[in-house]
Amino acid sequence: MVLIVNVLCLLGLHHTAEASHLRAGDIQAKSDTTYPFGDKRNNPRRIFFKMVTYTDATSSVDEEQITIFYGDGTGSGLRGIPRFSKTRITPDTYRNVYYFEHTYNADRSYVVSYIGENRNKGVQNMSESDNQSIYIATRITIDPGIGINRSPVLNAPAIDKASFEQVFLHAPAATDADRDSLSYELLVSQQAGLIENAIRNNNTPTPRPTTNFVYPNLVSPPGKRVPYLGDPGGEGATFTIDPKSGLIVWNSPSRLGDFNVALIVREWRRTEFGVREIGYVIRDMQIQVLPTDNKRPTVNIPADICVVAGVEVRKKITATDPDNNPVIIEGYSDLFGRKVAPATFVQRGRGPVPVAEGILRWTPECTDVAAQPYQIVFKATDQPESPKVALIDEKILRIRVVGPRPGNVRARQNQNNVLLTWDRYACQNASRLLIFRKEGCTTAATDTCQTGIPAESGYEQIAVLTDVSLQSYLDNGSISKLQRGRTYSYRIYAEFPLPAGGASLASLEACVTMEGRAAVLTNATIDVTDRAKGQVTVRWTQPKIIGDFPTPTGYRLYRGPGRSATQAQSKLVHTTANLVDTVFVDQNRNTADSLFTYRLEHYYQDPSNPSTPIVERSGPASTVRLFGESNATGTQVLLNWTYKVPWNNRLPGRNAVVYRRTGPTGAFAQLDLVPARDTSYVDDGKKLPLVPGQVYYYYVRTNGSYSSPSIKDTLLNLSQQVPVLVTPIPCPPVVTVQSDCEELKNRVLNRPGYFPNETDRFSHTLKWTVDSKGTPDCSTDIVYFRIFYRRSGEQNFVLIDSTSGPVNTYLHQNLTERGGCYKVQSVGRLGGRRSALSAEACAENCVVFELPNIFTPNGDGINDTFRPRVASPLRKVHFQAFNRWGVKVFDGDADPNINWTGNATSGERGKGVQVPDGVYYYLAEVEFADDNSTKITYKGWVEITH
Repeated sequence: MVLIVNVLCLLGLHHTAEASHLRAGDIQAKSDTTYPFGDKRNNPRRIFFKMVTYTDATSSVDEEQITIFYGDGTGSGLRGIPRFSKTRITPDTYRNVYYFEHTYNADRSYVVSYIGENRNKGVQNMSESDNQSIYIATRITIDPGIGINRSPVLNAPAIDKASFEQVFLHAPAATDADRDSLSYELLVSQQAGLIENAIRNNNTPTPRPTTNFVYPNLVSPPGKRVPYLGDPGGEGATFTIDPKSGLIVWNSPSRLGDFNVALIVREWRRTEFGVREIGYVIRDMQIQVLPTDNKRPTVNIPADICVVAGVEVRKKITATDPDNNPVIIEGYSDLFGRKVAPATFVQRGRGPVPVAEGILRWTPECTDVAAQPYQIVFKATDQPESPKVALIDEKILRIRVVGPRPGNVRARQNQNNVLLTWDRYACQNASRLLIFRKEGCTTAATDTCQTGIPAESGYEQIAVLTDVSLQSYLDNGSISKLQRGRTYSYRIYAEFPLPAGGASLASLEACVTMEGRAAVLTNATIDVTDRAKGQVTVRWTQPKIIGDFPTPTGYRLYRGPGRSATQAQSKLVHTTANLVDTVFVDQNRNTADSLFTYRLEHYYQDPSNPSTPIVERSGPASTVRLFGESNATGTQVLLNWTYKVPWNNRLPGRNAVVYRRTGPTGAFAQLDLVPARDTSYVDDGKKLPLVPGQVYYYYVRTNGSYSSPSIKDTLLNLSQQVPVLVTPIPCPPVVTVQSDCEELKNRVLNRPGYFPNETDRFSHTLKWTVDSKGTPDCSTDIVYFRIFYRRSGEQNFVLIDSTSGPVNTYLHQNLTERGGCYKVQSVGRLGGRRSALSAEACAENCVVFELPNIFTPNGDGINDTFRPRVASPLRKVHFQAFNRWGVKVFDGDADPNINWTGNATSGERGKGVQVPDGVYYYLAEVEFADDNSTKITYKGWVEITH
């Protein structure tokens, strides 16, 4: 048999089935899902397959049996899989279905493939299609970590019709029974030679693009776009696929006939370790472009929706036709026809009067909850009078199914804990219940598409219950302590198991107010501004002792650096057992340059368990940090301040107060009132005059409240004092870098070896002028300049030097590389004020590349390889060599240094042998390893002598 096959191949003869007839097809796969029976169990390595092909009904070829390659070095044998069914779907097309299975001996990924010999004749976007095979494949992953795996199912047929110079739409209507995520890409149609060759090649096809394939929009004559979805039309047809929905849009066909294109549907599994690709389906589809003066219908669908499991979806789908033809509306999805909770779509009229319409109905169940939406492709096909060609429109409706919200959630105080209760959750297939808490109670928005609890809502997760049948939870403050006098809000939602995932709506809020009142911070005010002897006064309230909370033993006060210091970053600065002692003066602080954050604990030391005291906390409360600077022209002072406090400093009707004095001594005067909602102020000299060259000192007093009748209503806190010199900003420099590449090239081209080497050193000369026009009213009174430098390939500038005076040049020496970028900054004489950094000025790497014109590959160790004589750092070189008749003898890009040994890789008899002596012409496409990835093509000749 093998001998006969080889002889037939050599003679160019194929068996009968190798005539042209195949239009399109794809393969689907699924793990063994048979139910256990007796001692037998599902075999995870047993995979079931279904392949659908579309064949030319006008061809005499009929594939009753096919060959399949299983991806593990085995196959079905020549024509070893029988056909299950054959159905004529149009006058010129059959739909063929084949079922087969295979059991693998190891856990890994396998590519199952089919070679069909050959394609139908006359496909417009490739050469001699009837002499090219068709290749389709599916990758399936066997892995105990992912369990059952079923490949995507493409519910829409792989053959469709388009009309000349009208928009073509096609959605594959892919679904995944495991609710894995899908993505879509266009591919070049593939061929894989002869079946017999693949059998001899260890049952492994070697796919490659079909000969002279181009995407349909690139076929001559050049197509034009017609107006569609906001595109006014014009030159240049387009052929695109939506990576999320798979919708193919061709705008628009410019030639009649058959066109083929492949698409790959990738399958992504969500696991506890992240998302991984576990398979794909490669479909080869055919589009038949036909002539018609018919006009395309329009299908109208509702906006994408979210629906709660158990609630019916009932939506009207309509279609209209500009020619007033009747319209058939069809829906494609795995939701139709399934055994459990199927969707239905019933068309009630074809139009035109009344309009063509149908009703979609679906009541999803708890098992339908998923993170990704279900997709239903609705296709409208008009019914023109014969012989006009029917046209279609397609749109995709996405329906996301969410879990119902946990019901009747209640919260009540239980001693110093909170007891939560709720009704038994409706969807017992959920994987867990998550419980959240925040301080305060507000009315939460109820958006059907908003599952879970948004991070910005302020809730903190306090518990995860893996037993979803539970109906209560005791919050004892183990995650974060409950405090007397505080109001807490609780919400619960459910999560569903992977791979489908998904979540429920969050419950309505359940609120509870704990009896009593905790101790709370009220002040963190700066009394003295000084770098060594600064002083901050911190105050707090006494707790109100009622209810089941224990009486505190004492207070602990912590201080941390900065506005966002955490508890772990804070230091204990005060402890007292006197509950009346509610003031602490924090002395010897650097209040001039630093901001401090304070936290208060009042604690109960249980004699029976002294190692775990009960702690209630207040804060964080920071000091007010004030910033001030003169504006660019030296006519105003810009102030802004920041803080982080547990009380409200921005109440309507309240004001912050800005104070100012002239010079370092003397009394402060109230400058102005600022609405509490603002944290900035501009002193323009209208309230109190500003004098250029004068230093002014400022501080701000904030005014806040807890809005609680039991706590002092007015909480006043002072910032540090800030000096501001009223002077204009210095003018920024305009910088240039001098570079002489030609001199450098002449120098290095006269020596062998690579450039730069370890002895090369470079220097850059910077020159600049002061830009007094780009920044109006800036100051030209500059005392010196600051120099910043960035090496090639780096992102950040680093201060490398400063000039000794107001000079306008700088020499940067002893550099190991030519490339680099600079910025320069002016420093003013008055107060040392700095300008903005100049624009970036760069010295590029000079690219140098020279090849020799002779080499001797004779094995003597001298000049045995062809490589650059001198070159700048290289990223990639694509080198091709040709003999005197233009025949290519070498083609390679694996080595940036080329290192051609004189061996032939193409064009000469006996690849891998030495080319004969002579002159060869080369083409070197060089990409340099500089910031710009400079690309230059070099042409020349080289003489080879052995």
